Amino acid sequence: MFKFELTKKWELLFFVLALLALSMMQFKRRQSQGAVVGISTTLFGILYISWFFSFLVRIRLMQHGMGFFAAVLVITKLGDIGAYLVGSSFGKRLLMPRISPKKTVEGALGGFIFSILGAVAFTSLLPLNVWHTLLIGAVLGIVAQLGDLSESLIKRDCQVKDSGNLIPGMGGVLDLIDSLLFTAPVFYFYLSIVLKYAE
Repeated sequence: MFKFELTKKWELLFFVLALLALSMMQFKRRQSQGAVVGISTTLFGILYISWFFSFLVRIRLMQHGMGFFAAVLVITKLGDIGAYLVGSSFGKRLLMPRISPKKTVEGALGGFIFSILGAVAFTSLLPLNVWHTLLIGAVLGIVAQLGDLSESLIKRDCQVKDSGNLIPGMGGVLDLIDSLLFTAPVFYFYLSIVLKYAE
């Protein structure tokens, strides 16, 4: 019987079809130069945004999925909020000025602590013991900031300040989800591999 399963062989089929379609699109180019860059950039966008973001759907489909889904959102965004609040109030030492001229060491520590506090807040709401919850908070607190720095690196390379201007004062949608693009896959693999939760 035909059965569509989001997280298994269909992903591989999707990427193969996407690669074939992108290759065929390059046949219409008037010049051959830049074909590899065009294909690579598009595939990176698919992997970086669509595939990474799809892990939120996977988490939601797991056992206790709603709680896990809420947890990864709260832990990640509390980290973003903590980094902003602490960094803007107490930040003095720049973290990586070449990549992000405004991010500070103090802000990074604040984000890390806020992520752990967010995990602690979910301790009684998730079917996990306190040690797993604290570890998840610590890991996601670090990974979220790596996601934020990665998006900053992309913006520096493209020579833009924000990924868009859809949301006044906050930039584009990518500026809001950059940290989730990293925390969602990490959280999913921790749940599925370490804790053996199934979809």
